[in-house]
Amino acid sequence: MIALVDCRNFYCSCERVFDPRLENKPLVVLSNNDGCVISRSEEAKAVGVKMGVPVFEIKRLVKEHGIEIRSSNYALYGDMSARVMATVSAMVAEVEIYSIDELFVDFTGFSDEQIAVIGRDIVRKVEKNTGIPVGVGVGASKTLAKIANKTSKKSPDRFCFLNDPWLTEETLRSFPIQDIWGVGHRYAKQLGSYQIETAMDIALAPKSWIQEKMTVQGARLWEELHGNPAHGWEWEPPAKQHICTSRSFGKMLTDLLDIQEAVSTHAARCAEKLRKQGSCAGVLNVFLETNSFRQDMAQYNNSATLRLPVATSSSLELVRHACTALRAIYRTGYRYKKTGVIVSGIVPKEAVQGNLFVANAPTRHAALMERMDALNKTYGRDVVRMASQGYNAKWKLRQEMVSPNYTTDEHDLPILKA
Repeated sequence: MIALVDCRNFYCSCERVFDPRLENKPLVVLSNNDGCVISRSEEAKAVGVKMGVPVFEIKRLVKEHGIEIRSSNYALYGDMSARVMATVSAMVAEVEIYSIDELFVDFTGFSDEQIAVIGRDIVRKVEKNTGIPVGVGVGASKTLAKIANKTSKKSPDRFCFLNDPWLTEETLRSFPIQDIWGVGHRYAKQLGSYQIETAMDIALAPKSWIQEKMTVQGARLWEELHGNPAHGWEWEPPAKQHICTSRSFGKMLTDLLDIQEAVSTHAARCAEKLRKQGSCAGVLNVFLETNSFRQDMAQYNNSATLRLPVATSSSLELVRHACTALRAIYRTGYRYKKTGVIVSGIVPKEAVQGNLFVANAPTRHAALMERMDALNKTYGRDVVRMASQGYNAKWKLRQEMVSPNYTTDEHDLPILKA
């Protein structure tokens, strides 16, 4: 048996942990630059707020229903996620972290009674330890666990266990295909034209027919709905083969030095991610864009790709090459909205091919980067940084309604007044 533990309305729940005034109020969290709704409380859903809607389109609803709005605070959400994962990991032996607010639990070898006890205990302990409400769904495959988790939203104890064939069948008969893990809008529309509208309809259809319509993905889905696991376990996330760091600017920029600060920071972030997974990158791409939605402005988009002399994870090297690429594509006379850095050609750091003309290439700056990472981990991100990253950046995201970093910044620690 497999369980899926899912945090309810995660970003909104994180905001409510430290601001009890938000309880029972409609609440939404916005995307980068306060653009679109990316998380909604149940109260916000009830008054008609749709996922992904631009915030300017819900001004009437905000005023009419007193909807609270918060800018996204990923430092807070990441730390709260780590606390949830740590709580669950302490209760069971094997977990697979699936996303910032979801993880799978392997219940192989447990009896139904043990699973029921531990599953409900997870719901209670996570909320007690972190303040984050979670739901737990258990099934014979990851897909059935996902379906059980969605069904648990209707349960008072936020727990659903598909251990009974009759219960499983009844759940699948009422479960719409568009809500099934891995079935997107296109497949849902295609299958709907054949009167395949529920999970049970897929399970009852011939496997060969489902595979014909949905390729190998459909065959795996069919097996999973029959309780035969077709998705393996990833105890350790696989190393990324491409890493992209990009952000839209909080306001449009024209000056090269301002944009260079953003590119330097993005390159440094890529380097950090490479070092974290023990890899080096041999190819670097920098892109620069104006705002394509502003037809009243001159448009310009360009990118430059560099093959590095030696694959590296050094912030100094990646920042230097990224700034070189930026200077090659930057043009005056435009108002820029976004830039980013992509690294590829990624290999394990132990497999880096040296270069006869670059001294100590594979180990260059390794000790310096290790010390810099240690200092930043202890004292906060970017305490030690490249000079070209600058301070007081003009390109930073617009976050007009961001909450404090209650758990990651000593200056934002909650204060109890007695």
